[in-house]
Amino acid sequence: MMIVTLLLSFLAFSGQASAATWYFLRYYTPSGAKFTSFSGEMVIPALPKAGTYYLWPGLQPTDNSGVYQNVLDGRSGTWWIGSGWCCSNPSLPWGGGFNTYAGDTVTFSNTLKSDNSGWTSTISKSGSTATDTFALASKSFNQVLFAIELTGVSWDFGQLAFKNVRITSTGTDSSWCNSSPENYNGATTYSISGVKASVSGNTVTCTISSVILQKPK
Repeated sequence: MMIVTLLLSFLAFSGQASAATWYFLRYYTPSGAKFTSFSGEMVIPALPKAGTYYLWPGLQPTDNSGVYQNVLDGRSGTWWIGSGWCCSNPSLPWGGGFNTYAGDTVTFSNTLKSDNSGWTSTISKSGSTATDTFALASKSFNQVLFAIELTGVSWDFGQLAFKNVRITSTGTDSSWCNSSPENYNGATTYSISGVKASVSGNTVTCTISSVILQKPK
């Protein structure tokens, strides 16, 4: 069910549908570089009611063929979080997950394997962990997103906060980290703090203390 419904994410990003209301921040690598890891903590907001709330950090490839996400899903009336690729090309099974609640902190980690054979996702909170590997080695991810995707519901859950974010990319150009992210349609009031970039060999490491999607504009 998750893969089918998240088809809306893929279609919206590729310009084929606009059923969802979007709020997101997006970082791009310089041309020729790609992201190799994306991790951090998501602070779980209150869920006002059952509805199509999808809140997620994610990665998108250069061919815009889908989104690799850790999705907080509010459809059941209780938050559930899981990792996966939406939605085809390739078609992959959704990963495992668990319920989570307002005030929890969920750690997420998405990492390209050292042998470049695929990506591994781990999500965890106290007492719960899910780890899955996805056959996405052929994808070159050049976009990192912090996203709110809403269908038939409004932004009524307060702020969405990410903490202790760490992103790595290939190359030696760290300008993407030190620049402000794209704010899609200028729709989101947000704050970012504690940004630091470093370069070692052919790896750029970007750390961000907090990324907070505060409210719609």
